[in-house]
Amino acid sequence: MQILQNVHSYLAYIVLAILILAVFNALAGWLGKKEFRFEKDFRISLFALILSHIQLVLGLILYFVSANGLKAIQTLGMGGLNAPARLLAVEHPFINIIAIVLITIGWSRHKKKLESVAKFKSIAIFYGLGLLLILSRIPWGQWFN
Repeated sequence: MQILQNVHSYLAYIVLAILILAVFNALAGWLGKKEFRFEKDFRISLFALILSHIQLVLGLILYFVSANGLKAIQTLGMGGLNAPARLLAVEHPFINIIAIVLITIGWSRHKKKLESVAKFKSIAIFYGLGLLLILSRIPWGQWFN
């Protein structure tokens, strides 16, 4: 299980980097009224989508097998969780599921758009919202200890 935890932790850096790249790329395309290109724009957005989904799957597995996830709630009850335990057992998984749903919506919406600016706008808004939610619920204390 420690290996899975390490993969989830290190992959988080990669996911954040590609999501930030995807959001800034989409913002530049949207505001710069650029042409949406398969070779670059499509692939950056798709890679961010795929990596974020892989990270979600790893996180869900950890949620069900780790002492910090569902087992913490079962052992301590919701009222028995302190703030760091609540972050790991409740807030982090719940908010990140919502974030991945937003990213997925952005991907799905961009595919239906015909104009490049609309494609970039959809990715920028939904990936950006997803990124903000993810950043809001990262267990920063664990990352930097």
